[in-house]
Amino acid sequence: MLFDIDGTLVLTGGAGGRAMTRAFEQVFGVPDAFRGIPMPGRTDSWILADAAAAHHIPRDSPDFARFREVYLRLLAYELDEPHPPHLRKGVMPGVRALLDALRARDDVYLALLTGNYEAAARLKLAYFDLWRYFGCGAFGDDAPDRNGLLPRALAQVRATAGHHFAAGEAVVIGDTPLDVACASAGGARSIAVATGSHGVADLRAAGADAVFEDLSDLQAVLGALFADN
Repeated sequence: MLFDIDGTLVLTGGAGGRAMTRAFEQVFGVPDAFRGIPMPGRTDSWILADAAAAHHIPRDSPDFARFREVYLRLLAYELDEPHPPHLRKGVMPGVRALLDALRARDDVYLALLTGNYEAAARLKLAYFDLWRYFGCGAFGDDAPDRNGLLPRALAQVRATAGHHFAAGEAVVIGDTPLDVACASAGGARSIAVATGSHGVADLRAAGADAVFEDLSDLQAVLGALFADN
């Protein structure tokens, strides 16, 4: 079971976006650099590359080496700061019960498939006490294109736990059409949840194998996750 983070497991009240914006301004001197650049479902590397291109920053700029360090420092700060009232923050409905139920099974391995840098994923999930559920994963450090993350996630599961899963045995759980496309491109199944920036209709149109408003109906979600068993 390969879980996305933002919009699927948790919402951070915009902490990630604020931290990236502040980091870009500190490192490159460009304020509000991500305005108009889509973030949901994309890797941090992809988002950063688009912002750099939009603001004519050379790909070989030495400042890129500093961006991640500054971003992670600011992310830790922003997670603890009060969030704007119009933005949700917290663990998504049903997530803890679902993770507990899956972790109790001996036929499931829980891992992450997320566009976050690995260190950012750890910060976000540790803040909500969810990092402990996951043995490994594929992250935004690993591939600029999200579709490249599924084989990396499976390779990490093999390396970390010795489990050899074929792509067809994997299920990607996410909240955007890009999560669904990643699963489809790699030959995995997908479960989509409308707790992020996309509604049920968009996720169904993207081709998800099952779509839920949220993950609170534990039995229904488990039924969809194990539909092919």
